[in-house]
Amino acid sequence: MAAYLVRRLAQAVFVLLLVSFLVFMGVYAIGDPVQMLVPPDATAAEVERARVALGLDQPILVQYWLYLTGLFQGDLGTSFVYNQPTIDLVLQRLPATVELGLAAFVMSLVIGLPLGLIAGYRAGSMTDDGIMNGSIFAYSLPNFWQGLLLILLFAVQLRWFPSGGRGDTGTFLGIETSLVTASGWSHIFLPAFNLALFNAAMVIRLTRAQVQGAMNSEYVRYARAKGVPEGRILMRHAFRNVLIPLVTVLGLELGNLLAYGIITETVFNWPGMGQLLINSINVVDRPVIVGYLLIVVAMFVVINLLVDITYTLLDPRIRLGGKPA
Repeated sequence: MAAYLVRRLAQAVFVLLLVSFLVFMGVYAIGDPVQMLVPPDATAAEVERARVALGLDQPILVQYWLYLTGLFQGDLGTSFVYNQPTIDLVLQRLPATVELGLAAFVMSLVIGLPLGLIAGYRAGSMTDDGIMNGSIFAYSLPNFWQGLLLILLFAVQLRWFPSGGRGDTGTFLGIETSLVTASGWSHIFLPAFNLALFNAAMVIRLTRAQVQGAMNSEYVRYARAKGVPEGRILMRHAFRNVLIPLVTVLGLELGNLLAYGIITETVFNWPGMGQLLINSINVVDRPVIVGYLLIVVAMFVVINLLVDITYTLLDPRIRLGGKPA
């Protein structure tokens, strides 16, 4: 287990280095942020002084080496626009993004797993058709359009929920979050539901396919022949065997919810990392763009590692790295 973790850590460092090089070259090779940062009437000398102050007068490989040196010291660079360390800017927005992603992830499971189980168990019935048609509908509608409809119906017409913002925050285990206040939940419900709909539709379809296959398997037929109740067959035998393929997809989807909720954050004016990225792209704030992408990659690496470890807990026959866990 220890050797496996060390190997995965080495792989993670290599992936981060590779991504940092590709992203840095991609972001720093295009556009000139100095022209957007200086006043329109700035002289050529003032523009050049700004370029030198930001280190943009150096060759791009030198800039990357300086960035990499800072990266090993935990420094993701300083924002051109806010003149603050990038890590501070991201950490200020990270709690809002994490709580939105986790709330959406839980909603997608609460909606998707039961409906997927029912559809798989009653495959071919009218119930199955209704659930699958609903999932196709949720899967097909553009995310931003769903968000606008939710705002129009529940915020503007019914006035049940606020149309945007994060709401009041409280402290839980030393972490400031909106999930411990009524105001916070009223603000997070609509964006989390909007973010969860696409994932719930995917969970329904995946769970249905896995349960349908499991219910036609030999061990389920054997359990039925022994007189095991249908509810126990479904939950103890079929559902347990579909968890491993589900964990793989759900792990990646959790990463997607945390990293790519940009559209939902924009529609609901949610003050998370996605909104920070959009603002940074608009003003070509290169250090923030690169720092955001590196943090997203690091989150995916950690989530994939946790998924692999979860495999061994669900099925002890699976061994990490081909060796005993």
